[in-house]
Amino acid sequence: MKYASVTERLAGLGGAKWSIHARARAMAAEGVAVLEFTIGEPDVPCPPDLAETATRALLAGRTGYSNGRGEPGLLQALAARYSLRRGRPFGPENVMCFPGTQTTLYAVLTGLVEAGCEVITGDPMYATYEGLIRATGATPVPVILRPERGFRIDPADIAAAVTPRSRVLLLNTPHNPTGAVLSRADLAAIGEIARAHDLWIVSDEVYEDLVFEGIRFASPLDLPELAERTIACTSISKSHAAPGFRSGWCVGPAEFCTRLLPLSETLLFGNQPFIADMTAQAVSRPSAVAPGMAARFRARADMLHERLHGMSGLRVHRPDAGMFALIDVRETGHSGEAFAASLLEHERVAVMPGESFGAALSGWLRFALTQPDAATAEGCIRIARHAARLLQRAA
Repeated sequence: MKYASVTERLAGLGGAKWSIHARARAMAAEGVAVLEFTIGEPDVPCPPDLAETATRALLAGRTGYSNGRGEPGLLQALAARYSLRRGRPFGPENVMCFPGTQTTLYAVLTGLVEAGCEVITGDPMYATYEGLIRATGATPVPVILRPERGFRIDPADIAAAVTPRSRVLLLNTPHNPTGAVLSRADLAAIGEIARAHDLWIVSDEVYEDLVFEGIRFASPLDLPELAERTIACTSISKSHAAPGFRSGWCVGPAEFCTRLLPLSETLLFGNQPFIADMTAQAVSRPSAVAPGMAARFRARADMLHERLHGMSGLRVHRPDAGMFALIDVRETGHSGEAFAASLLEHERVAVMPGESFGAALSGWLRFALTQPDAATAEGCIRIARHAARLLQRAA
């Protein structure tokens, strides 16, 4: 039988990157006690008042068809939110609603690039980015994010990567997996490159509300001179501990949203109205759970650094935002994949190998900061013990 070429372009870019996580879940299902530090699941439930709003709307019959752009109440709430946060006016015509950030990015990139185009993005990158880009037929062009710069993308490296085929610059700030946050100055310099080469800027900002104390978030939407070329994408999955509700959106130029509407209608023809009602409530006020999560994640990152940095050849990179910290295991002589596999086997600790996020993170681990403090402390003990074991074997 014959298949479309997209199945070949995406081969190996899906669940294969999450093999350690899947193996850990399978072990847990068999009754093996595993400490899981793999995925970015919020450490608190969705706020009850939001769940109650969704339930009331569901029971009230808000289950009919919607439309390809989004429910009017949600569009108005998002326009008001962005007008307040970005300091310039946005209207419903600047917003498109989708089921989560992943679907949003898929639709946005499908509307911007195709075979023959290039998308510049950082390496490391979130595990689905390569698949999102290749699904369109475009080619990802990785730009190395260096630890000595705090993993913040260097505008000079972006400029060096631009070719006549470049169409989109895909940013992620705050960044997954590194926790790096781009400054306004970073974005201004990046914006100059985008303007010089007529590039779109697509900014994944799903961790905006999980920036740690003392760090200031900035978006390319903050810069009026980038308004015509910037599309920001996000959701309530992280900020409101509601990943299962699958409620996201993009904000960008009105012309872009108008052009994207037929694609949205073809792909989805509307989100669930009862979830839109909940989302409108969520985005109309500050999150009740994000500040607590940010404080806990920062404290756990500090714990990781205190207990693992410099121990048995390990190095810990402290994030500025988000749900993850990075552990450099290269001095043990093992790749991230090999270390993570043997750590699960011998210590029953599941972490993501850095290789799942790009070649630049080979020899690193991504550690989710979303487990309770006691579990995180125990995870540190087991990781340090395993690293010491590997060093002893190598001696």
